[in-house]
Amino acid sequence: MIKVNFICHGNICRSPMAKYIFKDMIEKRGIADDFIVDSCATSYEEIGNPVYPPARQELARHGISCKGHAARKLIKTDFIEYDYLIAMEQYNLRNIRREFGDALAEQVSLLLDYTDTPGDIDDPWYSGGFDVTYKEIVKGCEGFLKHLGY
Repeated sequence: MIKVNFICHGNICRSPMAKYIFKDMIEKRGIADDFIVDSCATSYEEIGNPVYPPARQELARHGISCKGHAARKLIKTDFIEYDYLIAMEQYNLRNIRREFGDALAEQVSLLLDYTDTPGDIDDPWYSGGFDVTYKEIVKGCEGFLKHLGY
């Protein structure tokens, strides 16, 4: 069982998009039973909130549901419970480092690090480019699956 946790600032845009995109990918490949997938935030700002409507709409355009999502905060036990902690951008890593220290932050990778174009996933909260974010997340998730040998 491979346990994956996607991380962003508020857990209402990028990390839940990654969670549900990844779950859709592994279900379509018939490997969903090999994984536990979740997402969380580095801040307390959106705790309990559903996926942000434009993010939910972008997922729906691709036939992906995010019904029932409630934003949650990254906690220390996540570093023990998950095999892979995958953040969306450097800003998330900085927040993790501030709260949990360098040693735990070293366990976190960036999603696009699993591609041939490492970097940050655009934050659609500011850019409005939910379609761009969706494509970047798909690319990152495909790269991550390839990294895992799937």
